[in-house]
Amino acid sequence: MSNILFEDGGKFHAGRLLSEAQSSLQVELDSGKRQKIKSTQALVRFDQPAPAELLHWAQAQQDDIDLDLLWEFAPEDDFHFDQVAADYYGGTPDARQRAAILLRLFSAPHYFQRRGRAGQFRKAPAQQVQAALAAIARKQEQLRQIDAFAAELAAGRCPPQVAERLYQILFKPDKNSLEYKAVAQAVKLTGRGALALLRDAGAIDSPWRFHMQRFLLERFPKGTGFPALPLPAAPAELPLAPAAAFSIDDSATTEIDDAFSLQWLDDGRVRLGIHIAAPALALARDSDWDLVARNRLSTVYMPGDKITMLPDALVQAFTLEAGRDCPALSLYCTVGTDLVPTDFVTRVERVRIASNLRHDQLDAQVTEEALAADPAAQPYSHAAELAWLWKLAQALKKGREQVRGKPERAGGVDYTFRIDGLEHGAEAATVRIEPRRRGAPLDTIVAELMILANTTWGGWLAELGLPAIYRSQSGFGATLRTRMGLKPAPHQGLGVAQYAWCTSPLRRYVDLLNQGQLIAAARHGKTALLQAPFKPRDPLLYAIVESFEDTYKAYATHQSALERYWTLRYLAQQGLHSFDATVLRDGAVRVDGLPLVFTAVGAQDLPRHARVRVDITGTDLITLDVFGRVTAQIETPPAAAVTDADTQAEEEDALLAAAPISVAVDVEEPLAPADADDAPAAA
Repeated sequence: MSNILFEDGGKFHAGRLLSEAQSSLQVELDSGKRQKIKSTQALVRFDQPAPAELLHWAQAQQDDIDLDLLWEFAPEDDFHFDQVAADYYGGTPDARQRAAILLRLFSAPHYFQRRGRAGQFRKAPAQQVQAALAAIARKQEQLRQIDAFAAELAAGRCPPQVAERLYQILFKPDKNSLEYKAVAQAVKLTGRGALALLRDAGAIDSPWRFHMQRFLLERFPKGTGFPALPLPAAPAELPLAPAAAFSIDDSATTEIDDAFSLQWLDDGRVRLGIHIAAPALALARDSDWDLVARNRLSTVYMPGDKITMLPDALVQAFTLEAGRDCPALSLYCTVGTDLVPTDFVTRVERVRIASNLRHDQLDAQVTEEALAADPAAQPYSHAAELAWLWKLAQALKKGREQVRGKPERAGGVDYTFRIDGLEHGAEAATVRIEPRRRGAPLDTIVAELMILANTTWGGWLAELGLPAIYRSQSGFGATLRTRMGLKPAPHQGLGVAQYAWCTSPLRRYVDLLNQGQLIAAARHGKTALLQAPFKPRDPLLYAIVESFEDTYKAYATHQSALERYWTLRYLAQQGLHSFDATVLRDGAVRVDGLPLVFTAVGAQDLPRHARVRVDITGTDLITLDVFGRVTAQIETPPAAAVTDADTQAEEEDALLAAAPISVAVDVEEPLAPADADDAPAAA
């Protein structure tokens, strides 16, 4: 016999026999490749036809061989394929027929199991055959379903089954699901992106829901609800602070973390109290609610809504609401006529909250001019306290700016979003965007007192050797970097030696953690390390820092996306399309009076800081893209115009927020053909 059919690595080959030793053969394939094989691999020896012809005939013939018939008359015990070939073809089968039977048996492991010796098989039990056939039928039906779904998507229609799983397909795909495979196949067929394909097929009925689900599936896959756990009670047996306090927040704020009190001393000095809500008194490390807060790490803010770090009932137990005596961690200091704080003391106590002042109600009244006038003539409450705090805030800011080596950037605008009717659905809601001048007196007062508290407490924890989580900043321009860490380090942007977030424990887990350390310090002083929730080099601290940075960035990105969405909705609701703007870089412009940055055609060749007129020609509420062009240059920037580090960092954030959203679905084969490899393994 001059030719050999052999099996190697699960594949069949045919070639010309060159030589034969006791246990091996030398074979030459039609390609000219020579291969050494074991004698046991040689399954069919033949002279005619040519090797390639035999293999081609056998492969074509095997599909017509009835597997059920083969299985019926196959022996119950182990058998050689030649036995079945003889029964199937009758008489003495030729080499081609033997090869066809061999290939058919080999390709059907759900009917026939391979045995140890070459060419040996045993038929599978009837129950296993039926299960395998059912599995193959299901797979074939899945293939038909995938083809049908993909064809509908390619034709611009979205099957209900795909629409139901739209967000999982786009943002958290199960690549084994039929719906995902159908989208991947449609992407491959049409050459279009998954997002564009599904949108044009009508799958996305609400852009707002699209953005929410994108975020929720990534960060809250189990939902935003809280577990049904007993709520801890706020501690009652705490000393009462000597003076009532007041807070300054927006009207929408329910997590009121901070408040202030002033005691006018006889010698002209003032005893200032900075009071922080103290949920850490009840949320011990690794308690049920501490774990909930650690999992969320922060409240998520977005226009018209928020996802709180702690449940409303727990927040209400500790929020600094007016008319209540609230548990608080208080930082006291004495301030003389030189407006330099000294004699810092930290206490755990109850504080009577006299008032909750609101930015949006008072910003127009509490101006620099009003604060410089007679407090008795002012229409708002706490006028004398606010006038004194304004002086202190200015002095604190000036001191920080001296450390920074330059003043903080003046001016700038923040924006408050008011969403009306969101409870009736996002598409029916209307949006108001209210500009707020950055650095307004009430903002400055709160900011400077929070910086004072966070800097002082961060230094105190370091002095006592208590671990804490710090926020530092270093570098300049493109190298400027803000990071969280476990070692006190300067915050270059604020101009302070160290900065530990401690003043928002109802909203951020880092603050809650640091507050637990501070409570131990306030109660135990120099021996606090023995009682503190976290000891030095605790591995959990490192894990929290890493997780917090990633999570906080994701939350901020989501907030920016929703703000951009509502800004685009505002443009449509107000019928706005033409604006004055300032050129940034890379063809981007910043619109006057709105939190909106986008790339405008014609801006790429203009210098930074140039003033232009732009027309918005279109928007996309799903990708959040804005299309526009420069229609006129209003003003050329002066030759000396520069972008300082603060402005540059802010512009970088704005440009990142302006980048359109893209969603990629991997294009891969939907399913392998329904063959033996898809069937359950034979026993």
